[in-house]
Amino acid sequence: MSAEMDALVANATAKLEALEAALYGLKQVRGEFTTEDGAVSVTVDSDGALIGLRLSETVTSMAPAEVSQLIIWACRQAAEDAGGQRSNVIAALNESFAPAAEATPGVVGGGRDSA
Repeated sequence: MSAEMDALVANATAKLEALEAALYGLKQVRGEFTTEDGAVSVTVDSDGALIGLRLSETVTSMAPAEVSQLIIWACRQAAEDAGGQRSNVIAALNESFAPAAEATPGVVGGGRDSA
């Protein structure tokens, strides 16, 4: 193979590996949150779906409406945590797909889309 073809194959392989790493990373995302008093602990997956809920004994002395609001609030906090993790995975993927900045002799400044 020519050097040009080798570079093309290497680039495609690197992008495939980056995609696979991103998919794996997204599957590993877990957002977690525990209320300050420890009454409610939740875990959500990368989609924000509840996958773990732990209630302490103290919730038995609370009104059901109060407990439900606490669970919902904790789920929202955990989903925000998961969203941040998900954003980091996607940012890493985007970085791997960004074209390498190549210096062009005689050209000053960024590309056509630079601000």
